[in-house]
Amino acid sequence: MLNISRWRATAILLTTLVVCLAAIPNFFSEETLRSWPKWAQRHIVLGLDLQGGSHILLEVDTNAVRREKVEALREDVRRVIRDNRWALTTTTIRGNAVEVRLGERVDRAQALSKLRELSQPLGGILSATGQRSVEVVDAGGGLIRLTVTEPAIIERIRQSVEQSIQIVERRVNELGTVEPTIQRQGLDRILVQVPGLQDPTRLKEILGKTAKLTFRLVDESMSPQQALQTRPPPESEILYGEREEANVPYLIQKAVIISGEELVDAQPAFDQRTGEPVVNFRFNNSGARKFARVTQENVGRRFAIVLDDKVISAPVIREPILGGSGQISGQFTVESANNLAILLRAGALPAPLTIIE
Repeated sequence: MLNISRWRATAILLTTLVVCLAAIPNFFSEETLRSWPKWAQRHIVLGLDLQGGSHILLEVDTNAVRREKVEALREDVRRVIRDNRWALTTTTIRGNAVEVRLGERVDRAQALSKLRELSQPLGGILSATGQRSVEVVDAGGGLIRLTVTEPAIIERIRQSVEQSIQIVERRVNELGTVEPTIQRQGLDRILVQVPGLQDPTRLKEILGKTAKLTFRLVDESMSPQQALQTRPPPESEILYGEREEANVPYLIQKAVIISGEELVDAQPAFDQRTGEPVVNFRFNNSGARKFARVTQENVGRRFAIVLDDKVISAPVIREPILGGSGQISGQFTVESANNLAILLRAGALPAPLTIIE
């Protein structure tokens, strides 16, 4: 026969009573709980296994990370070429390498020395291994090959995943969910679990976009149709609109006036004239100065608001915009305007994410 002392039985009963009392708020609606004292309004947070929810496994596009790393190296090489005024010097990307073809009058030894300055020791946990970011080789015949090392690419993938986790966390928290689980899995995957979110559709929309926002001028030197029939100017490209305007081409200058990194706030709102959903945005001081200068110098021209290589809108600059704030319109619904504001506030992902589970 099991013998339990009276004080132990009393303690067990009191503990059971307290736990049951703590669970009572979970059986009432939010409206009912608002009339209760503050200390009695706390819910017990149920996990994904008890209340259900959304479970998504994301994978960082490592190929995009590689391309970005090599493109960044080519831009560094071009900067060195410009700074040293090496005439008739060209650059070409081959795999993970940037090949530099020197002009006839360029001193090869000096060029090799300057380009080797682009190779830096890797930091972090790899700093003690002596690994470097770029391998520079003289291939002969005036050709120098700069190759991004595999450890440098792996380190960049690791950094991209860490940055993505922070941005995913901010995006999920903007949805107003309770205690989501966001953690890394392996080298390039992120697990997202959101208890209580039964419909994952909106979560997929929020997490699936890179949300790289840029402001660029529209190239008016020729029509988009002419550019499609012939070839766009070297400093411009053809981009398309989204939603109903998906088939409408735009000729957009590649030069970025302002990037989304200089936004400090974005909020959904309604246009006071038309009543349509829009997104109001505000730049930091640096972005506000750039925006003011560009709008002053280009009154009467069109500028494009580009999100993930899709043109949201391309309005005409009617007058200088000096306040550092503006409005994005693009046939939004209330939900899509709110989603865009969430994406812009959270920031752009360093690389695309693919939903694999």
